[in-house]
Amino acid sequence: MKGIRKGFVKVGFFALGLVLGISLLAGCAAPAETPAASPSTITQSPALETAQTPAATPSPVTTPPAAAPAAPEASTFPIEIKDDLGRVVTIKKVPQRIISIAPSNTEILYALGLGDKVVGVDQYSDYPAEAKAKASLGGYSTPSIEKIVSLNPDLILATSIHQPKVIPVLESMNYTVVALDPKTVDEVLGSIALVGKITGKPAEATEVVAGLSNRIKAVTDKTTALPATKKPRVFYVVWYDPLMSSGNGTFQADLIEKAGGANVAQSLSGWATISLETVITANPELMIAGDMSAGGANFQFVNTEPRLKDTSARKNSQIFTVNSDISSRPGPRLVDALEQFAKLIHPELFK
Repeated sequence: MKGIRKGFVKVGFFALGLVLGISLLAGCAAPAETPAASPSTITQSPALETAQTPAATPSPVTTPPAAAPAAPEASTFPIEIKDDLGRVVTIKKVPQRIISIAPSNTEILYALGLGDKVVGVDQYSDYPAEAKAKASLGGYSTPSIEKIVSLNPDLILATSIHQPKVIPVLESMNYTVVALDPKTVDEVLGSIALVGKITGKPAEATEVVAGLSNRIKAVTDKTTALPATKKPRVFYVVWYDPLMSSGNGTFQADLIEKAGGANVAQSLSGWATISLETVITANPELMIAGDMSAGGANFQFVNTEPRLKDTSARKNSQIFTVNSDISSRPGPRLVDALEQFAKLIHPELFK
């Protein structure tokens, strides 16, 4: 499920609806939704299964502190690694001229202190602010090969969306390309460690991962042992026309689970369309709209759609916005999104 239009242009999930079924999320929608024939029908996906009743709140359960991370091994070049697409890649020396063609990869590079080595980024790499000053390579899914060549990179960080066309072209020109494709919060940590390894920054990567891991643990210590009856039903809105949500194998599904919620779209696979009738039947207790700003199009839809007026979320004013950049980009700020999800889903636990 790749590449989406409109609001997903910033590679948040505001982008997902645009190019649904053809490209990817995170980067880059379609005729108005037609309700499914029955409440249990999900377009291109299985029906949702939801059921929940309130129960008494259990005492918080904590886990022992995480052990200090082992000292990282220094990267010795040349090194051979396997990227997230299963490609074996050799990095001959410490990269000095790095190109990122995905906003999430750009954020990882800057988190590791590699901003000075970044020579070019896709046009949607807007965080941190310094990244916007780098040479622009064009669209996320369609970067300019000519511009890439002109920058003479010795390392290019790509994603799975580039696998069909972009990576083969770059490989044919003997460029070193490493693809990252994390699907969960924990896999993002692995991507950070990998980038640290291939750039000669393993110690920096270990430090970043340790910090993020501690923040994740601070959330999961309070949510892991919650019984199903204490996990509110959550509907995450990727896009409103057609109506889309985040199923199994997506960042948002992982965020909802770790934050102590029950994803009403969990039976879906990936980012997929969902009938309004199915959402009504699931009766979400919270709705979280992935938007570029507060009060965006997704939020306005779920907050004003007449057919959703009897859902628990609408009746109890439990409709919120989370910036789709942080909830859709598989980079360090995904942990920011986790903390926001946790506070929205369980305000009694995260004050």
